[in-house]
Amino acid sequence: MFTTGSKIQAFTISKLAAILLIAGSFSLMTSSSYGQSAGAQARIDLTEEMVNATNSFLSSLSQFQRNSASYEFNDEERLNWHFIPRDRKGVPFKSMDDAQRKSASELIQTFFSAEGYAKTENVRSLELVLAEIEVNGRFDRDPDLYFITVFGEPGLENDWALRYEGHHLAFNWTFVGGQGVSSSPQFFGSNPAEVRQGPRIGTRVLSTEEDLARSLVMSMDVIQARKAIINEEAPSDIFTAAKKEVGPLEYSGLSYYSMNTNQKAMLMSLIEELASSQPRAIADERLSVIRQSGLAGIKFLWIGSTARGEGHYFRVQGPGFLIEYDNTQNNNNHVHLVWRDYMGDFGRDLIRMHYDAVALEHGPGHRH
Repeated sequence: MFTTGSKIQAFTISKLAAILLIAGSFSLMTSSSYGQSAGAQARIDLTEEMVNATNSFLSSLSQFQRNSASYEFNDEERLNWHFIPRDRKGVPFKSMDDAQRKSASELIQTFFSAEGYAKTENVRSLELVLAEIEVNGRFDRDPDLYFITVFGEPGLENDWALRYEGHHLAFNWTFVGGQGVSSSPQFFGSNPAEVRQGPRIGTRVLSTEEDLARSLVMSMDVIQARKAIINEEAPSDIFTAAKKEVGPLEYSGLSYYSMNTNQKAMLMSLIEELASSQPRAIADERLSVIRQSGLAGIKFLWIGSTARGEGHYFRVQGPGFLIEYDNTQNNNNHVHLVWRDYMGDFGRDLIRMHYDAVALEHGPGHRH
């Protein structure tokens, strides 16, 4: 149970998404020896923990709740994500008894790093702060209106997915044929971005991401800033919204190649901060894929004022991924932060490669 004055520690490591592909011909490691060693075993162990935690949670539910929580893997609901207060499919904390809440918490902790889990709890707790600010607002600001939804039958060799979503959290993990796990789209929101009254005054759940990005842009010389800052007026929200599939945005900004050593370190710290809400095995693989794709292809872009408290937007865009951050709503005190993977959101690349491999082994007419 959350209370408005609760002392929930604000962890600073965030989370957002990409792909874990380690086994066999789907490996994205630099060498097969690595893929078959510690990294591969960590992925296998994590997947088993995720399967067990999900099945344990499902078994704790009543038949009615389980029916509400469960969908077929190919149901179009799997792609129906968003980050606004609205009705959702699945089982919310609000409908769970104490034992089910405990099982749900254990499930969610399995899918996050310790820091990432703490951040999700901080985001949920802000619902009560927001309720006090709005006073009789049109939305039900309730930290228990966060939902768990399962698609397919969890199993080590199965195609299945888990979604954890509410107003300002949207996380999606997709498992395909035992070959890997996709962990995007990944979304954190924070409203307020900074608590400015009451017992939790000064709380900034997504402070590290904002501060790292601002430090990076403020460190730039005039020539660099002209490339990085493309407009003085920030957009009203992230450009990709809650689209089911995204591609690269306008490829503007300052490239990693054009940064000095300290700036490169700040940019990588920002990316690592966002990746690290995932369990270690997923975060490490996400960063490995980025490095293998080439750091020189990464660009950093800023729109809006660089002064704290004023509207601003930034993005980090690489060959295969996109990070967007916007803080303009509610008088520049409402953050949306997303990680997207162009090919891998909702496991699209895993699914395609898996079925290509099945067709190669059994022929194109094989039914899977």
